[in-house]
Amino acid sequence: MADLVLSSSTLPKMLAIFWFGWHQIGAAACLAQMFFIHSFTAMESGFFLAMAYDRYVAICDPLRHATALTGAVVAKIGLAVVARGLVFFFPHPFLVGRLPFCRSRVIAHSYCEFMALVKLACADTAASGAYSLSLAFLIGGFDVCFISLSYGLILSTVCRLPSKEAGRKALGTCSSHICVILVFYTTAVFSFLTHRFGHNVPHALHILIANVYLVVPPGLNPIIYGVRTRKIRERVQQALCCRKW
Repeated sequence: MADLVLSSSTLPKMLAIFWFGWHQIGAAACLAQMFFIHSFTAMESGFFLAMAYDRYVAICDPLRHATALTGAVVAKIGLAVVARGLVFFFPHPFLVGRLPFCRSRVIAHSYCEFMALVKLACADTAASGAYSLSLAFLIGGFDVCFISLSYGLILSTVCRLPSKEAGRKALGTCSSHICVILVFYTTAVFSFLTHRFGHNVPHALHILIANVYLVVPPGLNPIIYGVRTRKIRERVQQALCCRKW
């Protein structure tokens, strides 16, 4: 769901800009896009953390997996992740909406981002910037720390396994997740730091990385996880074989 909303809120406007040169966007639509991007990006990060915890329990304590991650527990984790994204970023549209814009209203981006909008204001934006910065470090730092802890414990457990085959199988179940996490957080950190501190970074490079950050992970997730799922892989192979005939 998070991937679908991120793609739906960004891709249509990006394509309209790059294909047809439609650069205009209404104020309300811009604020709505900004809210969806930030809140569902936070949800995506939270789901990565939940999946890392699932991998940790499955590998480090497999006998408790069925009892520790029941349907009710998974539902509560999902609701907590969604609530965190909605509640923490709900003030963003109001913080931007109350700012006066007396200079240029041209956003140097292909989508509406909080700091890109705040930079256009002709008022003191220190409080708004500090709030956004604090949220980014709080949510992103929390998720990255515990994801790293989960995989550190997984690696420690795998290294102690008596069978190398079992270790390779355990790491294989995590490889796709790690690939998506690396793409997501690497581009997110680069885009975030460039918005705030990277005044000497080429503008075209910043736009490219920012677009990769929002477009590539949602596009890669179905492919990566689909390849790792045996039933999906078999159905794709059957479809390809049928087309050859």
